[in-house]
Amino acid sequence: MTVVKDQTPDTSERIRRAAASLFRTRGFNGTSMHDLAAAVGITKSSVYHHFPSKQALLAEIIELTIGRVLPQVQEVAESAGPASERLHRALVLHTTAALRDGDSVACFTEEGRYLSPEFMTAHVAKRDRYERFFRRILEDGITRGEFLPQDPRLSAMALLGMCNAAMRWYRPDGDHSPEAIAAHFADLAVRGVSVLGATRFQRAAGAA
Repeated sequence: MTVVKDQTPDTSERIRRAAASLFRTRGFNGTSMHDLAAAVGITKSSVYHHFPSKQALLAEIIELTIGRVLPQVQEVAESAGPASERLHRALVLHTTAALRDGDSVACFTEEGRYLSPEFMTAHVAKRDRYERFFRRILEDGITRGEFLPQDPRLSAMALLGMCNAAMRWYRPDGDHSPEAIAAHFADLAVRGVSVLGATRFQRAAGAA
């Protein structure tokens, strides 16, 4: 006899999903534990049974979110091959995740600033480690002559900021899939930082 596993999210997961959505739309400070309980359809004491505080809940959402994407980006950053290809792959991973799980990623990129010192240190360390993988790819590309001389830290923040901005206007019923948007943004980014892209721009400007 085949046993069909129950696919219904457990209560903790339902709370995390509702919290991510409310934190994104109302803000962390604008959402109460009562709001969370009402959204999930449970009592406030039940929310506290699963999460001791709103801070702990936000911290867990962020931890799980970065934990899903960071290993993939790390694998790309540490792989062999041209820096341009690795940057493209890393940005596609980042942007696709941001659009597929916008509520949770918004907690990481926007609401993490409201974490208390108890949780902030771990958050900043994970965030900086994540950004460093993008800086590493950029540094490799500069060293190899693939990318223009530039400040890798500023460039990494600019590229990630561009990709994160798509969460503000992306709609699941829109004209483009997350994968298509991610690929387009990655194309723009690679052309923007590459020597080849600059050469093409210079040729076009000269022809004009």
